[in-house]
Amino acid sequence: MIKYLIQGFVLGLSYVAPIGMQNLYVINSSISMSKKRAYEVAFITIFFDISLSLSSFFGIGLLINRFNFLKLTILLLGSIIVLYIGICLIRSKPNLSTQTSTDPNIPISKIALACFTVTWLNPQAILDGTLLLGSFRASLPLNTYNFFIGGVCTASIVWFTFLATIFSIFKNTLNEKILKKINILCGCIVMFYGIKLLYSFLKAI
Repeated sequence: MIKYLIQGFVLGLSYVAPIGMQNLYVINSSISMSKKRAYEVAFITIFFDISLSLSSFFGIGLLINRFNFLKLTILLLGSIIVLYIGICLIRSKPNLSTQTSTDPNIPISKIALACFTVTWLNPQAILDGTLLLGSFRASLPLNTYNFFIGGVCTASIVWFTFLATIFSIFKNTLNEKILKKINILCGCIVMFYGIKLLYSFLKAI
């Protein structure tokens, strides 16, 4: 079972690490706010990210288990989308600039609303999460679900806490070249899982 926990953690990390709206908000908060406020932003983001991951994993997964045709469709579509996401990550150019407000005096309620917006109102996050996590549920044994999604949730906690910590301490050290390397590494991992999904599809038919 530890194998699936680790697999979920690695996939979760490669899913959440690529620089997007969530990460930019946490990064910019860490750069412009106090360390305490940076961690508040990170933990609220973690909450919304985990809730989205759980919804994506268990929601689409229930339908997949009931309808084999849907399972095959999701596996095929998921493998294509996941491979596409991996390629896009490798080719992407990180940009630390954003229009998201990081006023150090912003109320916690507004921070929570911003974290909710960059997670639950982000079509790309919803699409990627549903296809990536929903697809993998279709390829997992029934008794490994909790271990796998537990690894995904752990990855979210580790990653956003890591971002808040690193960017608070080394505000003027990290640059876009380093972020580019992160994207390339994550892109390669995502493509590996895309190939694995495609193999699961071919095996299922």
